[in-house]
Amino acid sequence: MDYLAFLLAILYLYKARCEEIFWDTTVKLAKNMSLECVYPSTDTLTQMEWFKIKQLERESIAIFNPTYRVILREPYADRVYFSNLTMTSNDMTLTFHNASEVDVGFYSCFLHTFPHGTWEKVIQVVPSDGFEIAVPSNSHTVSEPGKDVTLTCQPQMERLLQEVMWEKIQPHQIDLLTSCNLSQGRSYTSKYPRQILSNCTQRMRRAFLTMPHVTASDSGLYRCGFKASTGETETFMMRLTITNSKTNNQYILFVAAGAVLLLLVFLITTAIVVSRKRKRRRQKRGLFKKEYWDTQNRATNNYRSPAPASQPSDGAGEDIYVNYPTFSRRPKTRV
Repeated sequence: MDYLAFLLAILYLYKARCEEIFWDTTVKLAKNMSLECVYPSTDTLTQMEWFKIKQLERESIAIFNPTYRVILREPYADRVYFSNLTMTSNDMTLTFHNASEVDVGFYSCFLHTFPHGTWEKVIQVVPSDGFEIAVPSNSHTVSEPGKDVTLTCQPQMERLLQEVMWEKIQPHQIDLLTSCNLSQGRSYTSKYPRQILSNCTQRMRRAFLTMPHVTASDSGLYRCGFKASTGETETFMMRLTITNSKTNNQYILFVAAGAVLLLLVFLITTAIVVSRKRKRRRQKRGLFKKEYWDTQNRATNNYRSPAPASQPSDGAGEDIYVNYPTFSRRPKTRV
């Protein structure tokens, strides 16, 4: 019996080591990082606890009870804290400061609620150099707040699909939105804190993701991934932008008003320049005409009075042109 029990224990350990942990969110290791855990329901929270998942055990990090409040375990007491925790809050986000390589691994946010029982979210912390960087998007969708948005993607490969996955990509973390096992026709319930609708049927060739009543927080980069029965994979990146129509209209009006103002300034400036040019031309034509008639009069009279008797003393009869030519007032000598 002892030998048989020993063999069973070995098989159990082997199975535990080989079993793959399924996680909801991947977070990039940072000196100050937050592990987001927001319970999406309005159930009554009776108790919650954060664990670090190791191969054969779970190491307790922190525990919260509405009656007894917060207890931080060693050696995490000086390195972790609850970011947004209140008596009525469903946000159990745990924040690390001075995190290091020893904090890489899997974490569990485990809640006891009433009346639905337990709820768990698993988070994987990976090294910063191993974090997957988002690639440029293949398409861009723009919508307004309050509307329903549907993202679709269709694989190019002709292989029989085995799995379809939707994720939201952020600079510091990747959230699993939905995962569908096509061979079993079964989808995984995401821990993402918003309502999401997607299709999951055998032999489907097109995947969609619907988010009802979108808000500005839904803007971002989304990834649709396919996995064939042969192991072949294919991914598509889609960017979603939620804009405020009122803000856009105000911006458009502001830009239009600015353009009209610039046009008016340009037209006024052009009119002033043209008016000045025309005035100068008229002045030049008047000057040349007066010079011509003065020359003709001098040729006819063949003399000029040295000092006209009726010339006003206050200069009221002087010409306004500053460039008017002057002539000598000395009388000609008769021979």
